[in-house]
Amino acid sequence: MARLALLVAAGAVALLLTVAGVESITLLVVGLVGVGVTVAALWWTLSRRGLLRALAAVLALLAPMAVLMAYSAVGMLWAVLSVLALWAVAALIGQAALAAHVRRPAPRQRSAPPARAPFFIMNPRSGGGKVGRFDLVAKARARGAEVAVLDPEHPQDVEGLARRAVAEGADLLGVAGGDGTQALVAGVAAGHGLPFVVVSAGTRNHFAMDLGLDRDDPSTCLDALTDGVELLVDLGLIGDRVFVNTASFGAYATVVQSPAYRDDKVRTIMRELPDLLTHHAGPRLTVRAGEVAIDDPQGVLISNNPYRMGDAAGLGRRPRLDTGALGVLGVSVDSAAQAAGLLRGQQARGLTSLASHEVVVDADAPDIPVGVDGEAIRLPTPVVCHVMPGALRVRVPRDRPGVPAARPPVDWRALGRLAFARRGAG
Repeated sequence: MARLALLVAAGAVALLLTVAGVESITLLVVGLVGVGVTVAALWWTLSRRGLLRALAAVLALLAPMAVLMAYSAVGMLWAVLSVLALWAVAALIGQAALAAHVRRPAPRQRSAPPARAPFFIMNPRSGGGKVGRFDLVAKARARGAEVAVLDPEHPQDVEGLARRAVAEGADLLGVAGGDGTQALVAGVAAGHGLPFVVVSAGTRNHFAMDLGLDRDDPSTCLDALTDGVELLVDLGLIGDRVFVNTASFGAYATVVQSPAYRDDKVRTIMRELPDLLTHHAGPRLTVRAGEVAIDDPQGVLISNNPYRMGDAAGLGRRPRLDTGALGVLGVSVDSAAQAAGLLRGQQARGLTSLASHEVVVDADAPDIPVGVDGEAIRLPTPVVCHVMPGALRVRVPRDRPGVPAARPPVDWRALGRLAFARRGAG
C-alpha cells in the first residue's frame, strides 16, 4: 500500500510535468495564491461589517472561480483536476498504509457483574426524541432499572435526582440524554465510586462516540446492564464542575451567551464575531498550561483528553479517554495573513496545540462566559481546569462498535521508509 501511494503520487507529478512542463510551477503558484486569497477573504467576511464584509464575501466566491478560469484559459483545467484527484487518492492510500502499520493499544477493561439497582435519567427531548423513538424507558425497565423521565416543561435538578437515587440504594447511574446531562450525572457517579452507563440518545453523542458505543441504535447501550465490561476513564474539572468533553472560551463561548443565539444562530454569530475577532469586545484572555502561555487568543478549547489533529475528519475524536491529560487548542488570528497561515495545520503560527494536566484561564474581567459540554455558563476568573485520571467507572456493552481507527497525517518520508523497508524490518 505504501508503494502504491508513492506510485500514484509520482504519477500525479509526472502528469503535471508532462502536460505543463516548466509552466507547472506557475500553475502551482496560481493555485496557492487563490487558496490564500480565499481564506483571507473569509477572514474579512467574519471580522468586518458593512461594505467591506460584502466585498470580502464576493472575493471569497470569485477567487476560486478566477483560478479555475485561468487554468481553463490555458487548457490546463483537466490536467489540474486530474492531478488533484490523483494526489487525493495517493493521500488516502498512504493514510491507510500508515494506519495499518500503527499498533493501537486496546482499551483497558475488566469484567463487571450485573447491577442490582440501576437508576437512569432520560431526557425525552434529547436527540430529537430518541428516548421515545427507541422505546428506551421500557427497555431499561425490562432490564431491572428504575427510570426517571425528565419533564421538558419543568426543568429539574438532574444532580439532585442522581444523589437521591444513590441515597436510596442505586448501585449504578445512567443517562439517556445530551453530553451536558451526561457530565452532571457522571460527576455524581464518580463522587460515589459507582459505575456509569452512557446511552447515546443525544444529538452529537461525542462522549458515546469516543467510548466506542453505537450511536445509531442507543438501545444497544443498555446491554451494559446484562453483559457489560468496565472502563476507567478520565474526567475534566472546571472549577467545581465536571465535564466529559470540552470547555470553550473566547469568541464562541461569548456568542452562545447571547439570548438571540437560540432563535437565529447565523445572524447572531455574524453580528457578534467582528468585535470579538478584532478584540473590540469580550474579555482578553490569558491561558497558562504548564510552561506555555497563550496571550489574547480569540478562542480556546480545553478537552477531557486531547483531540486528534491529524486530519479534518479526526478533529472531533479522541483516540483515548485515559491519558490523564487535558487537550488544549488555542487560536490567535489578528490578520488575514495569519488566517491564511492556518492552512499549515499544526505548524501554523496562530495555532497552539498541547496537552497539560492543569490549565488556568485568566482575563481582564471578574467573570467570563464559558461553554461547558454545550451548556452556556459564566465563571469567575481565574478559571482553573484540571484532569481527574481514571475517576469514572464507565460500564459499556461487551459487544460494541468500538472507537473508529485513527487516520494518521500523510508523512511521505514515513511512507518512503515503509515502502522500501526490508522484509522483517520493524
